[in-house]
Amino acid sequence: MYLEYYGLEQAPFSITPDPHYVFLSEHHRDALAHLLYGIRQGGGGGFVQLTGEVGTGKTTLSRLLLNQLPENTHAALVLNPRLEPAELLQTICEELHLPIGGKSNAPATNPGNRKSRVASPKPPGGKAMFDALSAYLLEAYAKGDKVVLIIDEAQNLSIEALEQVRLLTNLETETQKLLQIILIGQPELRETLARPELRQLAQRITARYHLRPLDEAGTAAYLRHRLSTAGAGRFPFSADAVRRVHRRSGGVPRLINVIAERALLGGYAHDLLTIDAKTVDRAANEALAPSASTGTIRNRKSLLFAGALVSVAAVIAFALSRMPSADAPIRNEANGSRTTSVPASVVPVAKLPPMLDGDALLQRVQASSSTSPHEWQSLVATWKAPAAMRAIAPDACPPLPAPGWRCLRSRASLDQLLRFDRPVLLRLRAEPRVVWASLLGADAERVKVSLDDETLDIDRVALAAVWNGEYLAIWPAPDALESGFAASDAAASEWVRKRLLTAGLDTPATGTRDLTATLRAFQARHGLRSDAILGPETLFVLSADQTGPHLSAAGP
Repeated sequence: MYLEYYGLEQAPFSITPDPHYVFLSEHHRDALAHLLYGIRQGGGGGFVQLTGEVGTGKTTLSRLLLNQLPENTHAALVLNPRLEPAELLQTICEELHLPIGGKSNAPATNPGNRKSRVASPKPPGGKAMFDALSAYLLEAYAKGDKVVLIIDEAQNLSIEALEQVRLLTNLETETQKLLQIILIGQPELRETLARPELRQLAQRITARYHLRPLDEAGTAAYLRHRLSTAGAGRFPFSADAVRRVHRRSGGVPRLINVIAERALLGGYAHDLLTIDAKTVDRAANEALAPSASTGTIRNRKSLLFAGALVSVAAVIAFALSRMPSADAPIRNEANGSRTTSVPASVVPVAKLPPMLDGDALLQRVQASSSTSPHEWQSLVATWKAPAAMRAIAPDACPPLPAPGWRCLRSRASLDQLLRFDRPVLLRLRAEPRVVWASLLGADAERVKVSLDDETLDIDRVALAAVWNGEYLAIWPAPDALESGFAASDAAASEWVRKRLLTAGLDTPATGTRDLTATLRAFQARHGLRSDAILGPETLFVLSADQTGPHLSAAGP
């Protein structure tokens, strides 16, 4: 049907999970990075809470997390938490293959089908299971291994089951919790954990993250990613159509799939090589329940309805009326006729170089020389900084490395650094090595860096295995700030005002105090702490629009 018409090799918007189509937004990457970092660093035990609306990708994240776990990590995944406390404890023991009640829980014949595991009607005694789990955790700790319990759909846990889970965090040594617990659920989970009777559990939550739906740019990137993965040589959605997909779906990936699938089918039926906003509206009206098609995402029933609905009747109708032959014709946009030729605008998708995954990246960093000065010297040369700065070690870079120059070591997300649009060094750690790599650019999937004068393409998610957000930057200090900024300094105040105006923010004509609100807005825009203080990070970002090298020149 529409696959040939749009130059696709396979259906791009199936709601069935497929690892080849995984798309990670900034929020997904941040969430996954936090989870991985917590596990790799030991986490201190306790709970990590991840919430999000239906269809935002929580389960996808849990599967990615399982695939990214360090080798010395054992995981128990509970997909159906509607269990009594004893049944829940038994399920955890079964996931870890622990012998309980004199019975060995060997791995299942089909270990990948975790949903097939159901608790036996007569679970062993709770004390026996608790003792077996305690012994297992102590043994893992002695071997240097980590154990993680992941509970999906955790909003379905009863109060009694949550209390049972809390008691598991009492398993500890004098210095460390033995079990890291990750609770993944819908927003109701937050409401449940806020109840007074669960305050002891809530106090043990060490990290919270809420997945938001995609914004308009994220929706566009998501559509492009799915279509490119499916083999598309051109993007068939107009800009207005993308905006309409975002509005009608609310940015929920599952709903985006439903609408986009139906829009492609409708576009094929009406001979549209380019999907317009009207076609998207028609698709949303046909595919979504009324409450879901308005862009609101609070009605879970409508989301489930939408996720299950790709109208079989409509598909059959279109298939019968539009079924193409083996040499399916394609519309010629110039005269509206159909020809058998491929449009000139359809070109093969360029093959990108392979990306380093987590394991390959760890090995590459470990093989690097920890004292290599290549990237630091390259950064100095890129900025045309004084040659004397080349002798400075990056780890020891002072705030004022040379007259008229600044050096900054701080932390930021990758997307923040991309918004800064300045060449920086990333501090990568893979024990026993700590090295610096030059950030060259990034896109939605990969990061390009230079390490030991070698250019590497890194999977964006895998970067979290060796990078915790620490970066180093140098830049020339403005003359007005060379001796340090003072609120009473008119020249410095005027420089700040001009930079804020350049950034598109309105500023008062006079008065340093009046700059406070505008400066806070600027800091919030760039993900900085909104304290209206002209600290090093703020000064660095304020200088980003001036002359000098930019990341955009390198590209991903």
